[in-house]
Amino acid sequence: MKFGFIAKHRGIWPAAWLCEALGVSRSGFHAWLTRPPSARSRSDEALVAKVRESFIASDRTYGARRVWHDLLAEASHAVCIASNAS
Repeated sequence: MKFGFIAKHRGIWPAAWLCEALGVSRSGFHAWLTRPPSARSRSDEALVAKVRESFIASDRTYGARRVWHDLLAEASHAVCIASNAS
């Protein structure tokens, strides 16, 4: 969270100032920049894409509960297809 803030605002303020203000090391920030995305962040990105797809497919009318039910239905459909393919 802090590193993302620093990355977003380092064009406005020096990264060293931001690191000091947020209490993180500069080396930690620079290591974070070169580190590949974690499995969790990749799965979160995939989930966000599915949520956005469901919301847009509903003409932007679905709320959180209906989007959630859409995702559950899609997951159970995928499991049925996978089990029939075996």
